[in-house]
Amino acid sequence: MEATTLNQFHHENGDRQSELKAFDETKAGVKGLIDAGITKLPPIFIHPKTTQNSSNINPTADKHSIPIIDLEGIHGNEMKRREVVEAIGEASKTWGFFQVVNHGIPINVLEEIMSGVRGFHEQDTEVKKEWYTRDRSRRVVYNCNFDLYTAPAANWRDTIFCFMAPNPPHPQELPPVCSDILIKYSKEVKEVGGVLFELLSEALGLNPNYFKDIECSKGLAVLGHYYPPCPEPDLTLGNTKHSDDTFLTILLQDDIGGLQVFHQNQWVDVPPSPGALVVNIGDLLQLMTNDRFKSSEHRVLANQCGPRISVAGFFTTYMLPSSRVCGPIKELLSDENRPKYRETTVKEYVAHFHAKGLDGTSALLHFKL
Repeated sequence: MEATTLNQFHHENGDRQSELKAFDETKAGVKGLIDAGITKLPPIFIHPKTTQNSSNINPTADKHSIPIIDLEGIHGNEMKRREVVEAIGEASKTWGFFQVVNHGIPINVLEEIMSGVRGFHEQDTEVKKEWYTRDRSRRVVYNCNFDLYTAPAANWRDTIFCFMAPNPPHPQELPPVCSDILIKYSKEVKEVGGVLFELLSEALGLNPNYFKDIECSKGLAVLGHYYPPCPEPDLTLGNTKHSDDTFLTILLQDDIGGLQVFHQNQWVDVPPSPGALVVNIGDLLQLMTNDRFKSSEHRVLANQCGPRISVAGFFTTYMLPSSRVCGPIKELLSDENRPKYRETTVKEYVAHFHAKGLDGTSALLHFKL
């Protein structure tokens, strides 16, 4: 990227829309800025100075740590399964986040998907550009910030998004550098998701197949995020404070760190743990459980030592032609526990989430009764 192109992000009159457009048209993402050797952050990435981008975590935060749940033995040992169901129910209620170990995905598959995502983002820009699009109906989308034109400030990350289930793309529809591992990893994540939905159903006192029967585990999108090293990490964020517009998210993160969850009014680190997967409740599950499970806000700090790589599996059906309605689960309601949300479709929910962008407020508020 030439210096002249970079100067386009600094219009004399500070016309933000033109700056965004000039950046977007490079199709090179933040990785392109780093390749061009920038040492100062373009204004479009600078977040308003708030405690939001201060990396100082409340000193008492170390008293809190994300629950780590061991899934070993849940299929053969009834007592062990009951313990895990209880732990997952508690974590989903208080944190909305937990990590799982012994989940069954082989370590080599976890390593391969990480290097596949890295390989995609670090290949030649010209090769990568053919996947760059803002058309959300495409099965494979690579871009920088899905909400680039609506968010108050851009985040320091590039993303490849692939819709992998229930009808996975043909290998030739996927980027060659990561097609095989994307298909293999997605199958594994679908398996783990299926097990987690069973445990979550049981934690609510419902039939183990409850969430599966209403298709919560049917659709899967896999997102490969790439957070390049940032020249001025205190001025921006890798990902703004948000909750996910999913039923459930399963995240694999590398060892760099930077993911934080907002818990009891403070930011708490989600420390990388080798081989572990981070699981978090999505907005749609909070809505359906009538606030019993919590879709917690989380963010990613920018850092100088990157690139940081993470792979998120989003369980969502918004790409499927479904008119199924999501609302608070009838079995959980009573005179003391009235519905707190109106019914909605996944499509309507996601459309609202995307139109709003990551503006720091919860999309759930729009659906409150």
